[in-house]
Amino acid sequence: ASGVIPQISLILGPCAGGAVYSPAITDFIFMVRHTSHMFITGPSVVKAVSNETVTQEQLGGADMHTKISGVAHKAFDTEIELLHAARQLIDYLPLHNKDTNIVRKREREKNVKEDHALRYLIPEDSNISYNMTDIIIRLIDPLSWFEIMENHAPNIICGFGRIDGFTVAIIGNNPKHLAGCLDVDASVKAARFVRFADAFSIPLLTLVDVPGFLPGLNQEKSGIIRHGAKLLYAYAEATVPKITVITRKAYGGAYDVMCSKHLKGDYNYAWPGAEMAVMGATGAAEIIFRGENIEEKAKEYSERFTNPLVAAERGFIDDILDPAITRSRLCSDFEILRSKKSERPW
Repeated sequence: ASGVIPQISLILGPCAGGAVYSPAITDFIFMVRHTSHMFITGPSVVKAVSNETVTQEQLGGADMHTKISGVAHKAFDTEIELLHAARQLIDYLPLHNKDTNIVRKREREKNVKEDHALRYLIPEDSNISYNMTDIIIRLIDPLSWFEIMENHAPNIICGFGRIDGFTVAIIGNNPKHLAGCLDVDASVKAARFVRFADAFSIPLLTLVDVPGFLPGLNQEKSGIIRHGAKLLYAYAEATVPKITVITRKAYGGAYDVMCSKHLKGDYNYAWPGAEMAVMGATGAAEIIFRGENIEEKAKEYSERFTNPLVAAERGFIDDILDPAITRSRLCSDFEILRSKKSERPW
């Protein structure tokens, strides 16, 4: 998409051949299940060329493109639902990239209440998963969550919400899927979303719980280095307000990529139980001490290196927040950053 005006494609029927590139270069694509189809070549051509027998739905249906290929962003059962969602999405977006007439959708909260439930949403055992969406919903204005590409690369969450009445683009690792690791699909999905938000001056909120990049031969063959760099670059070049909250884990290169202080995050916070290090304590102890008193050495490593106080001393985070006051801090910080002006030399 051009980055000048938001572009949304609504696929309400078949879209084949060269015509598929028209929606492909737009910002968002919505499809209807069992009605919408997108493919370069249809089933008959595929059969003739490769002797594969596939249906239109298998080749280019809504579920295929929203779950596997990532070409489309949302799928709906009916055209009415699709049109309603398109209107919802437009309500979050500016008219163009120079639009300064941003309307607050609700009155400003003068006294933001503490949300004590946020203190208990993170399991005490760091190996137990949770759904980052539960945290997002408690940090934003009520009934303002609009998720994008929820069925593709679910290990990272992207969507729009409102904080104190203003639109915010939210990216968060989701420990419920692949422990929140970054892989090729997650990196590409988040990178494009960050660049869209930056193009249209939408502030970024990043919620971090990432144990690292997903290891494995398939990921290396798929180009995880190249695709992971897309997310790093997207955050680095973004000039919009950027706030990061580390809820639990932030390890290795994935910590750096998820809008760390090194990528010019405006405010970077950590919750009290957060862990920030090159790698997890147990893994580090096994490598360094090679099987000698692993549990004891892991505990020592954790106290010395993964404690958020160590990162705070070095200026990598700005504050260690009580989870209950996180929303209040976000409201005040985004209000301060509304006048942010940042330019790049290119």
